[in-house]
Amino acid sequence: MKELVEQIKAELDVFVKNADAQVVKGNKAAGARARKSALVIMKAMKEFRKASVEAAK
Repeated sequence: MKELVEQIKAELDVFVKNADAQVVKGNKAAGARARKSALVIMKAMKEFRKASVEAAK
């Protein structure tokens, strides 16, 4: 589960960097990268939730 948390943190950094580039600089390609990161984060968060529930049992 520790690896999963590290993966989520890394992907969040990528998301924030690209989302800022889209909002501040108007970079359309960065927006596409941010949306892709959001999907990866969403999937990883679902995996984290499953692992967390299992660990709590």
